[in-house]
Amino acid sequence: MASTTPRRRSSLAFAFGRLNFPPGRWRPLTRALLLCAVIVLPDVAPAQTDLEPGLLMRFAREGGSDVTLASNVWYYLPEGAAPTPFLEGGRPVTVTWEGFVSVELRSEFQFQAELNGHLQLLINGQSVLDVTTNGTTELTEPIRLNKGTNALVATFIGAEPGQGDAFLRLSWQGEETTLGPIAAAVLTHRPDEGERHWTRVRRGRELILNHRCAHCHTGPPADRAIPELAMDAPSFEGIGSRRNAHWMAAWIANPGEQRSTAEMPRLFHGTDAATEAGAVAAYLATLKAPGATAAPSNGDADAGGRLFETLHCAACHNSPGEEPGDPENVSLEHVAWKFPEGALQSFLRNPDAHFQWIRMPDFKLSETEAADLAAWLRTKSDPVPDATLAGDAATVDRGRALIQSVGCLNCHAGVEMENQFTAEPLASLDASAWAGGCLAESPVSGSRVPHFALSAEDRAALRAFANTDRESLTRHVPREFAARNLVGLNCADCHGKFDGFPRLELLGGKLKPEWAGPFIRGEIDEKPRPWLEARMPAFATRGTLLAEGLAMQHGYPPVTPTEPPIDREAAEIGRKLTGSDGGFSCIACHGVGDFEATAVFEAPGINLALSGDRLRRDFFHLWLTNPLRIEPMTKMPVYFDQGRSPLPEYDGDAVRQ
Repeated sequence: MASTTPRRRSSLAFAFGRLNFPPGRWRPLTRALLLCAVIVLPDVAPAQTDLEPGLLMRFAREGGSDVTLASNVWYYLPEGAAPTPFLEGGRPVTVTWEGFVSVELRSEFQFQAELNGHLQLLINGQSVLDVTTNGTTELTEPIRLNKGTNALVATFIGAEPGQGDAFLRLSWQGEETTLGPIAAAVLTHRPDEGERHWTRVRRGRELILNHRCAHCHTGPPADRAIPELAMDAPSFEGIGSRRNAHWMAAWIANPGEQRSTAEMPRLFHGTDAATEAGAVAAYLATLKAPGATAAPSNGDADAGGRLFETLHCAACHNSPGEEPGDPENVSLEHVAWKFPEGALQSFLRNPDAHFQWIRMPDFKLSETEAADLAAWLRTKSDPVPDATLAGDAATVDRGRALIQSVGCLNCHAGVEMENQFTAEPLASLDASAWAGGCLAESPVSGSRVPHFALSAEDRAALRAFANTDRESLTRHVPREFAARNLVGLNCADCHGKFDGFPRLELLGGKLKPEWAGPFIRGEIDEKPRPWLEARMPAFATRGTLLAEGLAMQHGYPPVTPTEPPIDREAAEIGRKLTGSDGGFSCIACHGVGDFEATAVFEAPGINLALSGDRLRRDFFHLWLTNPLRIEPMTKMPVYFDQGRSPLPEYDGDAVRQ
């Protein structure tokens, strides 16, 4: 799976593993100590300067191999599924993680694994684990790790056919820390040519998906195709009510000029290009939605500007009036030109109404919020160009004929007409042809061969993909789907960046996919953190696939196994432990259902009644044991010291409490 760059962190998560502060008095001291630790303690850094984050993840079987990156020694493969897009499923595969684990001081660590299959773990060439099981291993004997980098090689072969899904989750603990996942920030690797090759191939495959190549060059049938091959484009139904004709003409003439990251190709070239693009726009302008109105938004522009900041829209968009910005971000300078009056407000309220796979998320804006945001965007965007578009009958007919013949209908639905465009199927395209046609460096003047604004690196990636058998387009690998879309949706521009947004690298091991899926889809109205002004946007089409992929990235199944029945006696003890009378005073900061927190002086913590549905049981235990190890800036205190607490229940046993 592709990995996101892990957040750098100091060793304070280990240093504070045994601190225990009384509720209400720990916070100022901890914040001061954390600040000092961030300044004084160096980040874990490998001695070698040629190392990069993550581990090499090699797949090998008779007749095939693959290399990708992993953020940790985690793996989940449903029985019979393809281990990677480039290897078929149903056959044994050996998975090897290679790289380095770094520690700041020479010290001893123990390792433990949950797995179904066979694992051999080598640290600095020394065998630490060599076991075949379906379950959890005992803690290994302590092994001394050197200051700096230590070579790590983990080799895993999943369970035999008929013995269940293959999975692996590796954990460790140090002399002063409790058992938990290896911190992603201490895992590095040395890139090699195998990784670089397969990274290019994956990039080529991603370009095929994002540019909808298989819509023209027919791909595998729907019953074998991966989900992203079904990605649509904006529907033509009613588009004349949703977009201004002169903006459509400019976009069709040269999408890359309007947006540097445009995936739509340029269809017309030469002296007649602008005329032909205008004819297509003139036809599209006739496709009006029944009952569509052009009512102005009448919103409060100042309130819209504040909402733009609150929702962190600048994570994906360059703020209008403050160009130039990030060239990878979508500019908003053109919105007044693009959207007719009233259409922008409708789009903001329901961005995927006519484009299911759109990257623009749904923030569930109220009518007033959408009107305010639309008003602000219009005041900040460029004025509408003084332009007219010829829309006589002959021009409209010409545009209609062009839409039928140049390939528009391969991606855009919403009109009933014959599609007269054909292209050679993707599987039969010879690799030698991938340097010309729509992948040529420059468009052929006067031709109607689509031309994509691709970089030299993109073209090299597509040629690398062309040399595969292209069967990867039939193999859906959830962890790689999640990795691609976390990047494509700019998730890291909010998560781990703003206060209250959990880090991405935690989510798959933290949240149950049964809760995460509906939450990402926007179907759960209750906010876990209601004190945050910001809100989680909805990605309706991708929600379930993201939740399943995140889980499998962390070595968990896409469906949480059934948990045992609740022990009512233990639940009553737990109720006491959350209270202030002989407990940990959890209710001072956290509400429980309708019961509100009793001593909140800033903002309440997450309502504990949500925990059972949201959180994995092992994450819940890990968090309570040592929250600072997971999130160094958390306000949650540490109550347990070396597996013990001062409270008498279960004789102070932290795990049982």
